[in-house]
Amino acid sequence: MAKDTNSRLIRLTGRRTNQVPARSGKFQSIDMARHAIPKTLAECVYQELKRDIVHGIFQSGEAINEKVLALRYKSSRTPVREAVMRLQQETLLRLVPHKGYFVSHLTIHELNEMYEYRAEVEGFSAGLAARRWADHSLMAKLASLAQMQYRMQDRASYEKFIEADTEFHVGIARLTRNRLLVRTVADVRCQMERIMFAAIDIGYYGEAPVREHTEIVNAIRRRDARAARQFMCEHIIGSKDKVLQLADESLSQH
Repeated sequence: MAKDTNSRLIRLTGRRTNQVPARSGKFQSIDMARHAIPKTLAECVYQELKRDIVHGIFQSGEAINEKVLALRYKSSRTPVREAVMRLQQETLLRLVPHKGYFVSHLTIHELNEMYEYRAEVEGFSAGLAARRWADHSLMAKLASLAQMQYRMQDRASYEKFIEADTEFHVGIARLTRNRLLVRTVADVRCQMERIMFAAIDIGYYGEAPVREHTEIVNAIRRRDARAARQFMCEHIIGSKDKVLQLADESLSQH
């Protein structure tokens, strides 16, 4: 039976109450390539529900009630239903026959798969960015993001770091000028953010990867595709080892 990190590492926030928490502001899509497209109500509901799942407002294993969501997002049930179906396709929600939708669990096996996938896709992305990059302003932005740090035990500071970390990884994909790569990297960041938010809910903040991010940016800037790919793969595999160790420690405590 696969180990389920739901009640350990992926126990998304301890804020379980009988009422759904209040809305926490306008959600901005992780995929920066879509920000200029006018949003329909269904799109707005989709983005805000997605954000709430990623941030742990709706916890792993929690039931999703369409009526409650319609009230929360000031919508009818039709846009909510459309959003829920999209999030099921993205594996953030799962459908249980005769019971409804639930926030998906993330198992140790799935964590391994995700990091292996990231290492290959983002390693390729970094190498291609080194060969193709032409946007000097974006390169300068990435160099700045690479220096991003946070204050330990400061949730607000760490949440800003998570946003910057996503912008860094998606930004490298943008340097490739390949829209499919941008979308792929942006999509996988949703699960990564779930892991990062879950980690701080159990008091783990990790280390800011300034050195690793800087090595990646410098390799891309000097158009060293081989080094860029290697540094990115090592960075992601190193992150995987830390997360799996944290998950194992959490499992051993329960």
